[in-house]
Amino acid sequence: MEIKNWFEKINEWDSKIVVKYNGIGGNIFTALLRNLSFLGEETIWCILIGFFLLIWYDPLYLSNIGFAYLFGLVSIVFIKILIKRQRPFRKIDNIKVFARKPFSRSFPSWHTYNIVSQGLTISFLTNSPYILLVFCILIGLIAFSRVQLGVHYPSDVIVGFSLGIVGFTITVFFISPLLIDLLVQIENSLKIDMIPYEINPLLFENIWYVILCIGAFGSILLLALYKHIKNQRKKEMK
Repeated sequence: MEIKNWFEKINEWDSKIVVKYNGIGGNIFTALLRNLSFLGEETIWCILIGFFLLIWYDPLYLSNIGFAYLFGLVSIVFIKILIKRQRPFRKIDNIKVFARKPFSRSFPSWHTYNIVSQGLTISFLTNSPYILLVFCILIGLIAFSRVQLGVHYPSDVIVGFSLGIVGFTITVFFISPLLIDLLVQIENSLKIDMIPYEINPLLFENIWYVILCIGAFGSILLLALYKHIKNQRKKEMK
């Protein structure tokens, strides 16, 4: 009974906060948050993974950004399927959605996970206080945007934030060193002479490699476009 009351209090608090801050700040602030939320989507991070693999080979950034994304993909999707929490705009009548309506489950926030895990990872790798400051500002704005835009409850964001810290910690301190060693072993076993930290010379020497890159990045963009069109059609059918 106590656990049930605890969850009821969380839901009550969630609903109160999302109603209070939904659309706050006016049209300009809302437009800013809506555009910044793009940094939490998977498209930009998939492009970066492809970039550090195919264009500018960097095993350090590849392993860190790649695993941070993979950890989030597996954990977030699993929790969303397990919890099956409806979005606030589907439960609360007076919530206005100021962004594209997501059709996935609400808990936890995928956007918040991405910007926290990747922001902390990149800040750690660059070892720059200025980049860390920029990402801290972005993390705050994007996390808040998910509530302000009406697509997440505060608890969705809090758990997404917490998972982002977990993903960053596991990636940087435990998994990334193992992945870098694995990449070296793969290069040696396949006798591939990868040239790190510069533009891949195959881009200027091999047309098939160019086609491969176009296909890889084109697929990422097409999947993002397909997702957008699919969501638009679902929206029109509602």
